Amino acid sequence: MPLSEDEQRILHEIEQQLYETDPGLAREVGSTTVYTHAFRNLKWATFAFILGAGLLLMALSVHYVLAFGAFLVMFASAMFFERNARRLGRVGLEQMTQNMRGAGVRDYFGSAGSKMRDRFRSGEEPDNSHD
Repeated sequence: MPLSEDEQRILHEIEQQLYETDPGLAREVGSTTVYTHAFRNLKWATFAFILGAGLLLMALSVHYVLAFGAFLVMFASAMFFERNARRLGRVGLEQMTQNMRGAGVRDYFGSAGSKMRDRFRSGEEPDNSHD
C-alpha cells in the first residue's frame, strides 16, 4: 500500500530533521542493511576460528587440556559462523557481494587507515618551509 502525499511529506520532514540533528546516525542508518550484522558476525567468527587454530598449535606443545580449550574456541566460532551464514542466506550473500563489487572492497570493509589518519591529523599541515 503506497503512502499518501501527506504521509510522504511527514516522512521527508522526519528524514530531514534526522540529517540535521545527527548526520552520523543518518549516514549509518542509510548504509546499513538487514544483512550487515550477520556479515559482520561472519568476519568475527572467521577471526576467532583462525585465532583458535593458532592457539591450538601453540597449546599442543604445552598441555593437551589447553589444546582442547583451543579446539573448543574453534568449534564455537565454527558454530557461530554457521548460524550467521544461515541468517545471511543466499540473498544476503548476493547483496553483500554486489555491494562489495560496486563500492570496492576497501570502501565496503571500512577505511580504517583513513579513520586513523583523520584521528591523528591535526587541522594544519606541518610547516616544512624552514628546510
